[in-house]
Amino acid sequence: MLEIYNNLTRKKEVFTPIDPANVRMYVCGMTVYDYCHLGHARVLVVFDVVYRYLRMIYGPEHVTYVRNITDIDDKIIARANERHEPFSELTRRFIDEMHRDAEALGVLPPDQEPRATTHMGEIIAMIQTLIDKGYAYCAGNGDVYYDVSRFEHYGQLSGKRIEDLQAGARVEVDEAKDDPLDFALWKAAKPDEPSWDSPWGRGRPGWHIECSAMSTHCLGHHFDIHGGGMDLQFPHHENEIAQSEAATGEKFVNVWMHNGFVRVDNEKMSKSLGNFFTVREILERYRPEVVRYFVISSHYRSPLNFSDTQLDTAHAALDAFYTALRGIRPDIDADGGEFEARFREAMDDDFNTAGALAVLSELRHELNRARQAGGDAQVRRLAGVLVRLGELLGLLQDDPEHWFTGAQAGGLDREAIEALVAQRAQARADRDWAESDRIRDQLLEQGIVLEDGPDGTSWRRI
Repeated sequence: MLEIYNNLTRKKEVFTPIDPANVRMYVCGMTVYDYCHLGHARVLVVFDVVYRYLRMIYGPEHVTYVRNITDIDDKIIARANERHEPFSELTRRFIDEMHRDAEALGVLPPDQEPRATTHMGEIIAMIQTLIDKGYAYCAGNGDVYYDVSRFEHYGQLSGKRIEDLQAGARVEVDEAKDDPLDFALWKAAKPDEPSWDSPWGRGRPGWHIECSAMSTHCLGHHFDIHGGGMDLQFPHHENEIAQSEAATGEKFVNVWMHNGFVRVDNEKMSKSLGNFFTVREILERYRPEVVRYFVISSHYRSPLNFSDTQLDTAHAALDAFYTALRGIRPDIDADGGEFEARFREAMDDDFNTAGALAVLSELRHELNRARQAGGDAQVRRLAGVLVRLGELLGLLQDDPEHWFTGAQAGGLDREAIEALVAQRAQARADRDWAESDRIRDQLLEQGIVLEDGPDGTSWRRI
């Protein structure tokens, strides 16, 4: 029975879908003005695992995953102006780059991927509803603001009290809101900024209202899960609740999930500290599956500490898995038995991927023992279970031979490596141990490891 830690109630709860035939999840996606960074990668991978597991429990046809794209906001406008290009060209390019990074990391496409600029009708309609109900007002400068004081439960998600927030709040000089806590639903057009027609004049939406309008449009007024990074809990998700529940008169979301922050060598990732990494930069040094394994090796709610040591550990773990699977034709339909039960027990405990990986490691050890014992049917069964459970985490779907030999490295292609391995085999046959060692060392310098066994010599890249 799946239990999820609900940030709204601050406890684990048995997950009970509103409709088991239509499980619905919304995750705040990227603001597309630059390449995805490691924090984005964590959001993509974490909720991809949640999506995969929900599909396993309820069936793919009964789960709807919506991950939005913010394609208009202050940062996008500023970046487009810096580059002297239309904002739509900037966002189109970085949407393509985001999709490329997500695909590399083995992230399944969401069922729907709404963009703010294509949902202006829904956004404007929700703002008008909030005005009509007395939760929003038009300011003298043409902006429209949400009146936080009108929403009784403001702060329920973050645990913040309005009195404490008011103590540290202030109004910027260019704002005309009634209270420092009020936030913009609609921003009046400024010269040379993208804008849309509305009942309040030309302008563009505030960030918070975009997600409320898109999520309720795609999933209905009340749905099961809303997710995102911990940094979005306040004010973004708090404001989403206030807007959505005021507009619809219904509960917005049952379960709120937030993944933890990313740190680099135990320091917060920051451009100012020089420890800021894009997904693209990391994938120049590490395989995508290594990065994915690293991300899910920690529980999604805990901090994730990025370092070369952690990634090297993830690479070594995957090498061990693919070594165990090498040369086997897995029986994918095999009964998972105790291993599958324990894997599901870990995942049912708030998506404990670290615990699930520990079960897979035990399964790998059992597979290696079965190989040594020579039981072909048992070997194929265990390998099939390993591959099938790995798929729920987005892992172990590569061909083992390709994992070790497919990537280009060290300036040597497969044909050249095989030729050197053959030369070394001949040297060994001629008992020319010096030549054999020379070739082994030559290959090792190029990142190629040779492994001699009773069936000959295999090789892999490191």
